[in-house]
Amino acid sequence: MKNQSVVKEFILLGFPDVPSIKMTIFVLFLVFYVSTLIGNMLIIITTAINSQLHTPMYFFLSNLSFLEILYISATIPKMLVNVLLKSSSISFMVCAAQTFLFIALGSIECTLLAVMAYDRYVAICNPLQYIVVMDITSCLSLVCSSWVSGFLNSMVHTILTFHLHFCSSNKLNQFFCDIPPLLKVSCSNTAINELVLFIVGGIYGLGSFITTLISYLHIISTILKIKSKEGQRKAFSTCASHLIVVTLFFGTSFSAYLKPTTKEESQEQEKLVPVFYAVITPTLNPIIYTLRNKEFNNVLRKMCRTIFADNMYSNKEIKRS
Repeated sequence: MKNQSVVKEFILLGFPDVPSIKMTIFVLFLVFYVSTLIGNMLIIITTAINSQLHTPMYFFLSNLSFLEILYISATIPKMLVNVLLKSSSISFMVCAAQTFLFIALGSIECTLLAVMAYDRYVAICNPLQYIVVMDITSCLSLVCSSWVSGFLNSMVHTILTFHLHFCSSNKLNQFFCDIPPLLKVSCSNTAINELVLFIVGGIYGLGSFITTLISYLHIISTILKIKSKEGQRKAFSTCASHLIVVTLFFGTSFSAYLKPTTKEESQEQEKLVPVFYAVITPTLNPIIYTLRNKEFNNVLRKMCRTIFADNMYSNKEIKRS
């Protein structure tokens, strides 16, 4: 890479250089990170050990939870380490790797959310064909396609970005390496990068969003035709959580990527928007899905009661012996 000889590291200016503020942010982001790990691991483990949840919907939800763990782990640990070490630097290669992973995992989430919307469409609009259409082969193919396309999409943007020259400034107005702040500090002509980001990213992101939107238009139309109010409520409850997550993720990520990088905006706004889709959304996802999902909650409570009963029995046996 030509620019590596000019810039060997970047300085991340995500937070004010005030010790008290930095420590407050450190604690807050640590809580977000640990909560994300615990919440999503709970979904993965509960789904894996309970045969009642071995359905396409929970298969996709487990994949989303695994993805969220990787997604937030691509940025937050480095930020936490930097705060502890009182450093704001990130090496050129680590920055490139972080950008690649972050864009790849975000792209995969776009596609996976669309796949989950399609799953709900088939389940509600074509229930008699659901088992045939969403068999194990189809589910694996959809998930694998999401991962492969996400990494290919990220590869295009990452290669274009890190072949630019960074000679005027190495200070990024963000707490992690991302394409928009990198384009802003480049001393190269970024017109092609912006065009590719807008077109390819737009086709990828908007394609997933439109697929999701069309699926939900059909779902809502089908639900409104159900005569029973209870039937409507049950049908909509299986989609409400996913719809909330889709709105949060696409709404914030589109505002960051599908606009010209030269557009003037406040530094606070530039830093705040990524916090929503990179930190808050992965943390809220397991809460949104579990709080509104009675089936999952029932299985989780049953599993906790079983574990508690087994522990009580084991303790009694130990006391007797």
